[in-house]
Formats: sequence, C-alpha cells, structure tokens
Amino acid sequence: MSVFTGTLTADLLLGDVHSLKGKRAIVRPIVAELRRRFAVAAAEVGDQDLHRRVQVGVATVAGEAAQVTDVLDACERLLADRPEVTLLSTHRQLFGDEDQ
Repeated sequence: MSVFTGTLTADLLLGDVHSLKGKRAIVRPIVAELRRRFAVAAAEVGDQDLHRRVQVGVATVAGEAAQVTDVLDACERLLADRPEVTLLSTHRQLFGDEDQ
C-alpha cells in the first residue's frame, strides 16, 4: 500500500482591502470552501500582516499520486476562479513512500 502527500502554496493578491479585518472576511470563506469541497487541510500560512496579500496552504493525502495531483489541480482552479483575488503564483510538492 502506498501513501502520497501533496502540498500547494498559493500567493494571492486581494482586491480592495484596507484592513486585516477586511482581509479575514475574504480569506476565511475561501479556506472554508477548500476544506469543504475537497476534504483538504487548508489555512492562511503567510503574509498575515499585509492587507492585500495572502498565502494559502493546502495539503492532501491519497493512495495514488494522480489523485493527489487531481485534488491540488482542483484547489488551484478554485483559487484562480475567485473574482475577489488574483492568483499570483503557486508552489507544489508531492511526496511518496520512498521519499525520505
């Protein structure tokens, strides 16, 4: 039996936001939707002190590498399709049993 884990870190630019409270109002629903729709672990992982930037991290586990890739692809599409944010960049990592 194999286990594969994958992570996605997305760098997002927020629209018309002037406070950290306004930032939270945008980021919380996005993170909640990622968790609900794709059964992944998701959180704001960077740029917490900036009003208009955020890094969102996503992690998933599956028995096949292709399934991990499919889930991360879907998460990336969701982030890219959100009108209130601009997806600036992403970084992915995929680990299998043989990776140390």
